Amino acid sequence: MNQSSTEKHHLILTPGATQKKYWRDLWTFRELFLILAWRDISVRYKQTVIGALWAVLRPLLTMIVFTIVFSRVAGLPSSGDAPYALMVLAGMLPWMLFSASLGDTSNSLISNANLISKVYFPRMIIPAATIIVSVVDFLVSFFVLLLMMLYYQYWSGWQILWLPAFVLLAVLASLGPGLLAASLNVKYRDFRFIVPFIVQFGIYISPVGFSSTVVPEKWRLLYSINPMVGVIDGFRWCILGGDSPIYWPGFVVSLAVVMLFLYLGVRTFRKTERKFADII
Repeated sequence: MNQSSTEKHHLILTPGATQKKYWRDLWTFRELFLILAWRDISVRYKQTVIGALWAVLRPLLTMIVFTIVFSRVAGLPSSGDAPYALMVLAGMLPWMLFSASLGDTSNSLISNANLISKVYFPRMIIPAATIIVSVVDFLVSFFVLLLMMLYYQYWSGWQILWLPAFVLLAVLASLGPGLLAASLNVKYRDFRFIVPFIVQFGIYISPVGFSSTVVPEKWRLLYSINPMVGVIDGFRWCILGGDSPIYWPGFVVSLAVVMLFLYLGVRTFRKTERKFADII
């Protein structure tokens, strides 16, 4: 019998080691993140047409309705010389990325209850992986925006280079509240009915169907407490350029609110994470 076969190994359990290595474990389990993300994408798009088609029809139909209601009926102005329909679509895409990410993230733990109760891994991987599906939907919808720009012969300027940063900001804006809602959803199952209501209400108080410039100047800073105001304004600035300038004081307020919710979401998630397997 050789030495390697008789070698003994000892497993040492150190109190609090899991907590200390949590962020390193997120990187260690990156393959699980990719597997879960690919699984969700496959469920959405594999052997179905409506998955990709819905990512195209939803923003397109909503853009038509909002253009008729806010431009034709309400008579609200566009941003500069930009076509109203293009302005609406440029605000619709980041909102749909935010709303889809928030909805999927808030329900992600409940949908993966069996996985949570069986093996250890940083639970934050689950809600983070669900956002990838919303990002893929966003990329499909963004193709519609490019076709609209081609139709109106309206081209972006150098600001388009900042677009990935505002896409990331939209994801972070949904991740904070999403982690908070996911944590509450594990213990209070009826909380899942609140998130769709917030999303449905939020689209009307966010500058999706209209430009934030219609808000009176004295209220714009207060209006920017809504974190999606800065995200949508930034996205429109990337697409429409000088026709949709960013209101920088309001953007700073929106960015601060995004970071605050991200901090609260991560903090709440981490405090309640160890109880998920027992409660779920």
